[in-house]
Amino acid sequence: MKRIAYPTVRLAVFFVLLGIMFAPSMQAGEKGKAQIVCPIMGGPIDKTAFVDYEGKRVYVCCPGCKSTFLKDPKGYLKKMESEGIVFEAAAATEKNPAPEQQGHHGDTHHGCGLHS
Repeated sequence: MKRIAYPTVRLAVFFVLLGIMFAPSMQAGEKGKAQIVCPIMGGPIDKTAFVDYEGKRVYVCCPGCKSTFLKDPKGYLKKMESEGIVFEAAAATEKNPAPEQQGHHGDTHHGCGLHS
């Protein structure tokens, strides 16, 4: 009997530890997903191009998409939230750079091709 009990106990301990290790990652998945796609063009975001709106930081692919987002921010936020996107908090004291300051290497525009 004792030989059977030890493997069972070890197996039970293994599953408990496994559950503890993976519980935080499962909970994060339930909360939503990080933004990786531009809400305007659907391509990859550029972490230097963003809009802070109502305490939420929304990333876009280029400065031109920032102005497009600002034409209907609530509509874009609603769509993104319905897709399970969880936003980063907007910086409380940092102001969003002007669109011309958000390009790569001093460029005034890059990326998506929608904005000329």
